[in-house]
Amino acid sequence: MTRQRLGVCYYPEHWPESRWREDAELMKEIGLSFVRIGEFAWSRLEPRDGDYRFEWLGRAIDALDRAGLKIVLGTPTATPPKWLFDKMPDMAALDADGRPRKFGSRRHYCFSHDGYAQECDRIVERLAQIFGAHPAIAAWQTDNEYGCHDTVLSYSQSALRAFRHWLKAKYRRIETLNEAWGNVFWSMDYRSFDEIELPNLTVTEANPSHLMDFQRFSSYQIVAFNRRQVEIIRRHAPGATIIHNFMGSFVDFDHYALSDDLDVAAWDSYPLGFLERSSYGDDFKLRYARVGDPDFQAFHHDLYRACGRGRWQVMEQQPGPVNWAPWNPAPAEGAVRLWTYEAFAAGAEAVSYFRWRQAPFAQEQMHEALLLPNGEPNEGFHVAARVSRELEMLDARVETCRAPVALLFDYESAWAWRIEPQGQNFAYFDLVLSIYRGLRRAGLSVDVVAPAPASVAERRLIVAPALFAPSEDFAQALAESGATILLGPRAGSKTADFQIPADLPPGVLRRLIDIRVRRVESLRPGASVKVAGDGAFLRWRELLLLGESVERELRSDDGETALARSGNVFYLSGWPDDDLLANVLRRVFDVARLSTLDLPEDIRIRDNGAMRYVFNYGSKPTDISALIGDEALLLGERILEPCGVAAFRRGDFRMATKA
Repeated sequence: MTRQRLGVCYYPEHWPESRWREDAELMKEIGLSFVRIGEFAWSRLEPRDGDYRFEWLGRAIDALDRAGLKIVLGTPTATPPKWLFDKMPDMAALDADGRPRKFGSRRHYCFSHDGYAQECDRIVERLAQIFGAHPAIAAWQTDNEYGCHDTVLSYSQSALRAFRHWLKAKYRRIETLNEAWGNVFWSMDYRSFDEIELPNLTVTEANPSHLMDFQRFSSYQIVAFNRRQVEIIRRHAPGATIIHNFMGSFVDFDHYALSDDLDVAAWDSYPLGFLERSSYGDDFKLRYARVGDPDFQAFHHDLYRACGRGRWQVMEQQPGPVNWAPWNPAPAEGAVRLWTYEAFAAGAEAVSYFRWRQAPFAQEQMHEALLLPNGEPNEGFHVAARVSRELEMLDARVETCRAPVALLFDYESAWAWRIEPQGQNFAYFDLVLSIYRGLRRAGLSVDVVAPAPASVAERRLIVAPALFAPSEDFAQALAESGATILLGPRAGSKTADFQIPADLPPGVLRRLIDIRVRRVESLRPGASVKVAGDGAFLRWRELLLLGESVERELRSDDGETALARSGNVFYLSGWPDDDLLANVLRRVFDVARLSTLDLPEDIRIRDNGAMRYVFNYGSKPTDISALIGDEALLLGERILEPCGVAAFRRGDFRMATKA
């Protein structure tokens, strides 16, 4: 089993070379194991076209190596230098209004620009040739945070040419595209692929099928861009681990597809910044202002574990106030440690803090680090040292097992309901996260998975909310899974061409439960539809027609079906509030024969194999003795302090696994 380690992000080009050795030795002294470098350094690696200056990077790698540190080397393609931008100014992406994304920050390129892709091939090839066999380089990171700053979609001429080519390869005949897109509507028929434009600057909304295909194409371009770098690195560093660092609540391209070319999926975890940017109300944000949403980070840990096919890590962990959120509070005492262990509890191979030393200049100068700008230790430094000692004491290793509960998360569904929300506040990510929160409050460890047959095998419970257009194969896999299944709302409501199924939603999912959706309505903020017994629908509600084999489990106060059931398959016909969700999940858990826990409001648990972690996201000490029983604590206390972490080995693990 892989030992769990700590790391840090380091920028030797920001500091005098005379400081590198001291930094490396200090990193090793506090127990760090690996260091990411190089991902933004193109202008110092090649200050002019063809003028390579890799010697300083070699010396930095050697300094870290001598201290006993391993290195994640980043390709620098997220920050093309000014000379390159001036050489090919049309490499800039254009936004939806046709304006260029100019030089002066980062990610100023279009994924469809062939010339820029070739320049990336060149610099990555040279890096891999020189450093591919270096024994200190444990992994390579491709680029950095693909799509950050809304850079997935580009409306450039390069994108237009590539999009037309992609459409022609997909549809072959223009008549096929016209039929798939429903272009008879509003006289939108095309006579050739060369007539198709990008779906921006239209008088009113563009055709949703056109928008969906453009999103698919844009995602494909990122996957292809990344694959070029992966193939180059593998040629020169066979056997090397290749990583990319994804982001939080970011759905603009298919992370599963890109991860197919990676060895490890990583993500950048900034709990307080993400909370401030979220759609939650002020009461929620104030309650968790210094510790973050109790479920947001955990959801992404489980998502990226799926992307990495079990192998994942946190590449950037927030160590203090950030600089980019609307408000940037300091973490509560213990919060950074809690976030670190939340990742390890979900099976992270490593957690890397961002960054080693706070920059005194440029855009991120207000972003805290483990060291202050003057090089002295900051609070995060001491947290990292403590966690490192504890990891050694615990002999912490990746022990995650396949969870009995699978929650489906699908990038195409996120695109679909952004293209056609039908209600201003219908957000796919928010719906899935709310259901994940309900599962976690019941004390369950969850696998967040793609809608693929292999993902749903050997499960007790499968939850599939708002699944846009499940395939026939996937519907069959669900039917044959033997699991208890909770579907809806909006599940199966479109075909892959973005059309309503011929026999009404839920389309191919009718083989699981014989219902049809005859009407949908969206509900403005403040409006709700009460459900008899407990809870209400918010944001979204559907009216169902039930087949003879289907029972009504719950009804709304106006007499419509709120929860339908056919054997072990349930369909929830709206967006539930917390009370209704808890009510529905209790029924589903009972059918699935899942053991759950009655957790205090701010307590969460996560199992890493036999090791159970308990977290207190609240502001008050909480007695967790009932969760521990007679087990001996390896970490923490039975009265768990705010931001506290407890851990113990479960004596019933073997029996639970067999069950």
